[in-house]
Amino acid sequence: MGLKLYFTIFIFVIITSNSIANKLDFPVWLDKFKVRAEKSGISRKTIEESLNKAEILPRVIELDKKQPEFTLTLSQYLKNVVSNKRKKKGISKLRENWTLLEDISKEYNVQPRFIVALWGIETDFGRISGGFPVINSLVTLAYDGRRGEYFSKELINALKIIDQGHISYDEMVGSWAGAMGQTQFMPSSFLSYAQDYNNDGRKDIWKSKEDALASAANYLSKLKWDNNETWGREVKVNNDFNISNDELTLRNKKKISEWQILGVRRIDGRDLPKKNVGGYLIKINDNNKERYFLVYKNFKKILKWNTSNYFAIAVGILSDSISIN
Repeated sequence: MGLKLYFTIFIFVIITSNSIANKLDFPVWLDKFKVRAEKSGISRKTIEESLNKAEILPRVIELDKKQPEFTLTLSQYLKNVVSNKRKKKGISKLRENWTLLEDISKEYNVQPRFIVALWGIETDFGRISGGFPVINSLVTLAYDGRRGEYFSKELINALKIIDQGHISYDEMVGSWAGAMGQTQFMPSSFLSYAQDYNNDGRKDIWKSKEDALASAANYLSKLKWDNNETWGREVKVNNDFNISNDELTLRNKKKISEWQILGVRRIDGRDLPKKNVGGYLIKINDNNKERYFLVYKNFKKILKWNTSNYFAIAVGILSDSISIN
């Protein structure tokens, strides 16, 4: 056998072994997981009350294995996610919650418009946060998913949240993949960033608007968000622009004045702002059209929330659209 064949067999054995490991009878797997949970410090009461009710959700398996390929263009995505209706609703939510948002902004040093933009794009301002029972979703994905160990850790984290008294088993609902509440935090993000902003003894990102918005702000704050900068802007390049695609990355930082010299302009053709700020130029092919965005370090912080450039651009555009400053 050649080296390539040996390598192929080796990979196949690893994948097959991993699949077999998760093909224990479900009751046997669940009993083993209960032991793991108890070793993680979770009370027996929480383990029994949560996992004795656990069941496999076929719909979750279906969604996990048959996720559609992301085929939307940027224009199509923005039309869906940053619609005129959402922009108007965002302005209304910003005004309606201005006192709360201003207080949160002062504490966490994050502009209100970005908090509201994330809230709007994740759950339409808390309206759509998912109806799947999180424990059952995570049990399903830990037992029969493509990333069993990742979801096993998230299941442990979800049990810790229940154990700490923030939410009950029955009230812990979210997306099919376990993202929860108005901020769509995975359980690990909840444990790292969720806040009890209304001081009622629970971190409730499901029903408490105060906790949800403060948690979103805390997430960005912990990533060292710069309250004095924006996210970036769409730009255009002139005929003198001659930069290779390899340089259009989030690793190639230049001052705005340098991008100006290289031929980058605002989308309306005017000069770039005269600020001593560093930025990155990225290019996105949008239905056979090249679109350029000059983005700053806060853009990279949004990408920590969700690694999609589409998502980060949408958050930025919505935040610009709802600003009332």
